[in-house]
Amino acid sequence: MDKSIANEVSGQKKRKTILIIFFAVAVLALCIWLLRFYFKPALSASDITTSVAAIGNIENTINATGEVLPEFEESLTSPINASVMKVLLDAGNKVKAGESILILDKSAAQSEYDKLKFQIESKENEIRKLKLDLEKSFYDIKSNNSIKQLRIGNLVDAVSSAKRLYKAGGGTKEGIEQAELNLKVAELEKQQLENEIRSKQQTMKIEIREAEIALEIQRNDQNALKRKLDLANVVATRAGVITWVNKNIGASIKEGESLAKIADLSSFKIAGSVSDNQLDQLHNHMPVIVRINDVQLRAHIVNISPAVNNGIVSFAAQLEERNNKLLRPNMKVDIFLVTATRNGALRVANGPAFKGSTLQEIFVLNKGKAERRTVKTGLSNFDYVEILTGIKPGEVVITSDMKAYENTAEVAVNN
Repeated sequence: MDKSIANEVSGQKKRKTILIIFFAVAVLALCIWLLRFYFKPALSASDITTSVAAIGNIENTINATGEVLPEFEESLTSPINASVMKVLLDAGNKVKAGESILILDKSAAQSEYDKLKFQIESKENEIRKLKLDLEKSFYDIKSNNSIKQLRIGNLVDAVSSAKRLYKAGGGTKEGIEQAELNLKVAELEKQQLENEIRSKQQTMKIEIREAEIALEIQRNDQNALKRKLDLANVVATRAGVITWVNKNIGASIKEGESLAKIADLSSFKIAGSVSDNQLDQLHNHMPVIVRINDVQLRAHIVNISPAVNNGIVSFAAQLEERNNKLLRPNMKVDIFLVTATRNGALRVANGPAFKGSTLQEIFVLNKGKAERRTVKTGLSNFDYVEILTGIKPGEVVITSDMKAYENTAEVAVNN
C-alpha cells in the first residue's frame, strides 16, 4: 500500500516538472518573438542608395583599359652616333616646322665625312692613272702592231722575189719555203699581238669599271653621311607640341635612338587592351564608350592586333570627338566595349547590390520597409542593369550593398 502511494507521488512530480519546462520554453519563445517584433532590423535612409525602375535603353558592355594617344606623333631619332650638346626646347613647348629642338655634337661624324672625302679623291686619282695606263698600253701595242704589219709587207715581197728568182732559175725551192715560213710566223705574231691588244683593253676596262663602281659607292656613302649630318640639327618636320625630349646633356646617343617626340594635340585616338578571353567578341567597328571622370565619349574599334601578349589583346579605337578638351596625351581611361543594345528595357542604376549573376536577391522599398525580392537580370553596364522579372516600373530598388541583411526578409527603413 505504501509503495503504490510513492509511485503516484513520483508520477505527479514528473508531470509537474514537464509542465514547468513546457511553460518555460513557451515563455522564452514568446519573449523572443516579442523582442523580434519590437526590435526588427532597421537601417537609415541616408545609409543606402536607391534607384527607380524605369523604361529606357541599355547597352551591355565588357570592361577594358585604354590610353589616350595623339593621333599624330612623330619620334625624332638620331641619324648618327653623337652626344647631346644643347637642348633648345623642352617638353610642352609648341614648335613650328623647321624649328630646332636640340643640338648634337657632330665632330665624330664630321671627321668620318672628311676621311671619306679624301678616300674619294684618292679613288678618282686611281681611275685617272688606270686610264692613262690603258692609253699608254694601247699606244705601245698599236705601234708594235704597225711594225709587225710593215714586216709582213716586207716578207710578202720576199716571197714574191723568191718565186720570181726560182722561175728565172736563180733560186731554189727551199728559199721560197723559207720566205713563206717567215711570212706565216710574222702573221701569227701579228695575230697574237692583236689578241693581246683586245685582252689588255678588256682587262683594263674592267679594272676601270670596278674602280668607278667603288668610287660611286663611296660617293653614295658620302651623300648619305651628308644627309645625316644635316638631319643631326634635329628640327621639327611639322608644327606641333613637344611631348618628350632627351635632356641628358653630354649623354652618348646611338644612331636610331629617340631624341624627341612631337605630337599634334588637336586630335587624339585610343589605344585599348582587353583580356584574350573576350577576343571572340571583338570586331572592327565595334562601338566603344570611353569614360573620363563623369564624361562619356563615343568611339569605335578600327584595328585589332592579331597577336596576344601575356593574355592581353590590343586594339585601336577612333573617337567621334577627337579634339575633346578633356583628352590628354598618355592619359589612362576606362573603356567599355558595347556587345549588345536593347531599347525599351526596364532598368535600374547599377550598384554594389548587383553581383553579376542572373538570379539575384535585392531589396525593394515599400511603405518604409525594404522587402527582399528575387529578380532576374539581363544586360548590364557601368550605369544600368536590366531587370527581366521581379520588379515593376516605378518601384524603388536599393542599389547599395545589403549583404548584412541577406537572411532577412524585411528591414525597416528610418528616415
